[in-house]
Amino acid sequence: MTAFFDRLRERIERVDSVVSVGLDADPDRIPDFLADRDLPRWAFNRRIIDATHEHAACYKPNAAFYEDADGWRALRETVAYAHGTDVPVLLDAKRADIGNTSRQYAALLDDVDAITVTPYMGRDSLDPFLSRADAGVFVLCRPSNPGGADLQDLELASGEPLYRRVAALADLWNEHGNVGLVVGATAPEELETLRAEVPDIPFLVPGVGAQGGDAEAAVEYGLADGVGLVNSSRGIIFAGEQRSPNARSGAGNAGEDAAAGDEAAYFGAAGEAAKRLKKRLNRYR
Repeated sequence: MTAFFDRLRERIERVDSVVSVGLDADPDRIPDFLADRDLPRWAFNRRIIDATHEHAACYKPNAAFYEDADGWRALRETVAYAHGTDVPVLLDAKRADIGNTSRQYAALLDDVDAITVTPYMGRDSLDPFLSRADAGVFVLCRPSNPGGADLQDLELASGEPLYRRVAALADLWNEHGNVGLVVGATAPEELETLRAEVPDIPFLVPGVGAQGGDAEAAVEYGLADGVGLVNSSRGIIFAGEQRSPNARSGAGNAGEDAAAGDEAAYFGAAGEAAKRLKKRLNRYR
């Protein structure tokens, strides 16, 4: 393992956590008390980071929530702030393309520590990412959405399903020790199978939390020599919607004290959710 995974190992050991906090700053769910900020998504993420960084091994913003001018500004501020708390950032961008286009996508790694990529255009589409030996490259293999089986479970002439061939290829592509796999916690049997076949590749395991994935399997099979990530997004960052029900509607707020109380309760819930998940996962480490 090199660079990114070495840093990730250090972070995991320092905070005793494999929790990846997904910063999916959905504009439709940003609390009303942040609506008047210049960059509401950045204001939201800063408070989430403040509340969760002591429990986070990594932050994983999903690029889909930042694909506009203000969003990219918010993302840059978010990445810089996360780095200021000494937490690495994995951009969930799912990029890959041919030739010069892929090289342009790989420039995203100038600002973040790792990225997710899609393998279905083959090795040459991933070369600009894989050649960045200092960065982590997480290849989509068996994600957590049910429809993934439409392609990933297709049986090849060899008799193996496509997702297992993706894992085998990723193992071959791991020349710099910088490759990981995305394997969902909603498919624990596949997690077990893939860990046996690629024992040295760390996994990014989404689906624990709102999607109800298997936490025990995520930890047992997701870590390679203690290194790996288990991600929760909505289950952490929007935990405050239950704690502070007025945060979206504004109903019942009476002045600045009430707004401050809503904010403290909202982001306090995110911190508690991250801490609970860390403790839950650590039972299986």
